Amino acid sequence: MSLPALFSPPPRPAEGGNPFADPLPPLWLYFSFRGRISRATFWRHGVLWLLLMTLLFNGLLGIVGLDAEQADGLTNLLLLWPALAISVKRWHDRNRSAWWVLVNLIPLVGWLWVLIENGLLRGTPGDNDYGPPPTV
Repeated sequence: MSLPALFSPPPRPAEGGNPFADPLPPLWLYFSFRGRISRATFWRHGVLWLLLMTLLFNGLLGIVGLDAEQADGLTNLLLLWPALAISVKRWHDRNRSAWWVLVNLIPLVGWLWVLIENGLLRGTPGDNDYGPPPTV
């Protein structure tokens, strides 16, 4: 698989094909801001995977001697881009601009708004301004 293909949205499965036969390219999922992802992908990769990576990085950085505050800051810095990429793709599935990521900056209610919009509400059916609907 070529490097540009890793950053491209996943191909649509052939009619009657197995939608899980072609997994999401990891570089596209975690580093590209193009395309759309489903709610299930958001929960698996945007919540569960990032939470596990946060725990792992904090644990490893604690072992090498960084205090909790430094480890937390470095972990947040390392996972910022993947978290933004996943969130942007989920906003795209709702047919909203990537600028909606800034809702997170609203004190107290921002994270709740993002959780409801990205984690609980369906994306737009069919094609929208950001491409075809997610296949997985």
